[in-house]
Amino acid sequence: MQTKAARMASKLSFKEKLSRANSRGDFATFFMLIPAVIMLLVVSVYPFLWVFKYVCYDYNGITAYYTGFHNFERALSDTKFWMSVVHTFEYAALKIIFIIPLSLVMAVAVRQKIKGSELFRGIYFMPTIISAAVSSMVFGFIFASYNGILNAILRACGIISANINWLGDKNTAMWTVITVAIWGGFGNYLVYFMSGMSSISDDVYESAKIDGANGIQTFFRITIPMLSPMLKVILMLAITTAFKDYESILVLTQGGPFNRTQVMFLYIYQLVFGASGTSPQIGYGTVLSLIASLIVGIVTAIYLFVSRKLDDVM
Repeated sequence: MQTKAARMASKLSFKEKLSRANSRGDFATFFMLIPAVIMLLVVSVYPFLWVFKYVCYDYNGITAYYTGFHNFERALSDTKFWMSVVHTFEYAALKIIFIIPLSLVMAVAVRQKIKGSELFRGIYFMPTIISAAVSSMVFGFIFASYNGILNAILRACGIISANINWLGDKNTAMWTVITVAIWGGFGNYLVYFMSGMSSISDDVYESAKIDGANGIQTFFRITIPMLSPMLKVILMLAITTAFKDYESILVLTQGGPFNRTQVMFLYIYQLVFGASGTSPQIGYGTVLSLIASLIVGIVTAIYLFVSRKLDDVM
């Protein structure tokens, strides 16, 4: 039999071994996290701090002149920027109104155990993996006013008698870029909804079917209520994404015609990189980027506050 002292020595030895193992594990974890931390600092933290460096400067990428609060005063009186904010709200609202219900309905349809459903999932998700610039160039050819495919099809069907300038007319330009945005983001939200529905047990649907519930009743009384936690997350992602969209608009219309499709992050991009035919205005662009980020943050905070209140009521 082991003596008491021997048993205590054995226990201490085991604790020391465990402590050393934990230390080695922490050491390895620390080294595995180093690349991610460096990337976060270089790509996210440093640019964020760099923005604050030039908010009070007239900076074009080469020389910087201190201007005090002139950039802030200019931002308050910049009607083009504030109109782009209005267009951003319009664009985001219309995109969300169409893309969320469409994605949800199609996710329910694709989830049905029918032949070929896997193929449709791949087809619907395909736009997500295509570059926004490339897909927008393709849609530029489709919506071209003179030799566009869409106008050719509509004329052949007798729906229109003259070509429509989809991207150059103030009445159609916004709807056109929203259509492209819905096509590009539709697959993402479809996957999110399908992921949420995978957590709903099939027994629930079978019980509803036994009770005589039809497809519409099942959708509104089972699918949507049980998807509500996922739906809140998807809506928040949709809001933030819609407010930050500008790549496809840059390729399709560059904010035109007559600034009809000018959104705030596109306007900032054009200022910072001098894409609007003027020299880069990095100092002023940083101020507008802070204001735009603040607007997105406020909208997101309002949404989270309202969703929590609705949870309390329900």
